[in-house]
Amino acid sequence: MDELSARFADPVALSGSLVALEPLGAGHVEGLRRVVAEGELHRTWYTRVPAPQDVAAEVERRLALHARGAMAPWALRRLDTGEVCGATTFMNLDAANRRLEIGSTFLARSAQGTGVNAEAKLLLLARAFEELGCAAVELRTHWHNHQSRAAIARLGAKQDGVLRNHVLWHDGSYRDTVVFSILDGEWPAVRSGLRGRLAAR
Repeated sequence: MDELSARFADPVALSGSLVALEPLGAGHVEGLRRVVAEGELHRTWYTRVPAPQDVAAEVERRLALHARGAMAPWALRRLDTGEVCGATTFMNLDAANRRLEIGSTFLARSAQGTGVNAEAKLLLLARAFEELGCAAVELRTHWHNHQSRAAIARLGAKQDGVLRNHVLWHDGSYRDTVVFSILDGEWPAVRSGLRGRLAAR
């Protein structure tokens, strides 16, 4: 693996005033089990959130992808309570073309609407554009996940299109994947928007 590819796959610690992003490890499993159990996030049919009993396997899967240089996985920790409140990744890493996707994200119900997600995205996007020199960052979601689509649009991402019948889903249906992206030239405005949202809390 070349140096740039290794940097893309490196989940360096990131921290703001509301949330810290920690390199994912086995020590986060119990906290993440509580996250998915709260509000039974795994029961939402259009997401791929692991059930509590599957969290350890999902952490192992992410760590295996990281070991192959294919993913940078983090756990999210609220700074007001000290509790683990979610997980996220850089995935579909394409260092040669300076592209990656922020995805495989889930957040505790109690952390939603608190500014944690906005600050986490600010930290991740700053790393992608300012430290890794990305030309574009993608965010993808299920067509039926209207909450996620609205949240991505609020970031300032633009919808590129919809990949029809893109992924065979766990219930036998096909997922239509909505693809959004932020380009490097759009990052200053997106950054200002996120900072403004956080300051207005």
